[in-house]
Amino acid sequence: MDTPIAAGLALGAAADLLLADPRRAHPVAGFGTVAGAVERAVWRDSRAVGSGYAVGLVAAATGLGVLADRGTRRHPVARSLATAAATWAVLGGTSLGRAAGRMRAALEAGDLAAGRAALPALAGRDPSVLEADGLARATVESVAENTSDAAVAPLFWGAVAGLPGLLGYRAVNTLDAMVGYRSARYERFGWAAARLDDVANWVPARLTAALTVLCAPLTGGSAGGALRTWLRDGAAHPSPNSGRCEAAAAGALGVTLGGRNVYGSRVEVRPALGDGRAPGPADIGPAVRLSRAVWVSAALLAATARLLRARS
Repeated sequence: MDTPIAAGLALGAAADLLLADPRRAHPVAGFGTVAGAVERAVWRDSRAVGSGYAVGLVAAATGLGVLADRGTRRHPVARSLATAAATWAVLGGTSLGRAAGRMRAALEAGDLAAGRAALPALAGRDPSVLEADGLARATVESVAENTSDAAVAPLFWGAVAGLPGLLGYRAVNTLDAMVGYRSARYERFGWAAARLDDVANWVPARLTAALTVLCAPLTGGSAGGALRTWLRDGAAHPSPNSGRCEAAAAGALGVTLGGRNVYGSRVEVRPALGDGRAPGPADIGPAVRLSRAVWVSAALLAATARLLRARS
């Protein structure tokens, strides 16, 4: 049973590496459309209602994974293909790198307007208040954080729980992106979605940081700097997970992340992560290469873990 899942995880990761996200009828976008419709129907300024909303939608997505898992249990080829399709659908590592590449190209060309237009694909900050250095920092931070959210975490949950893990995790992370942030509308309603995402990403974020340490020398970075900065600064970030990924990346790249971020009318001043120079456009390429090395390593680990389970 585990060998087809291992093959599917590897095939799905290869599809993402070569093709990026599906261009049409993306299943995650479809889930987001459904979740948005449900939110409009049930929204109340209530933690209880928001909890029911989040748990219900995650349970529905996980249930689809359970049905697919049971339906392919006696059909190894179908099981591998279903796992590969789900893995490809929920991974976003290559699309993340391409979005960062567009930002790098805009900034290196001195096209600030294009850079600001490219930011929403990477981060929810207000691009109108950012100059080139702020856009570069936002990009490096987004690549570091989303290496876990978009790639390592779904691979981890795919290794742990197969199809239900893949679909359930992506549902959790999508809902967090939709309603799990602090605003007048979502402070209470989105509380459960944000907490579910914190729990689901606790192990993957630390795995991402560890892989960043191991992969840093492969991309010209510093393993010692990554480890030192992760352990020293990772807990300073307001997120229980993102700071680990960002601190390890900052140390690997020799830059300092953190600072003032503007999200519409809300301003956050985050602590410094690292002790190097401020990141610039030239750091985006190394950040993307490091991200790719990390999540491809995670894919190899996920497939290997399922193979070892099959032999035990």
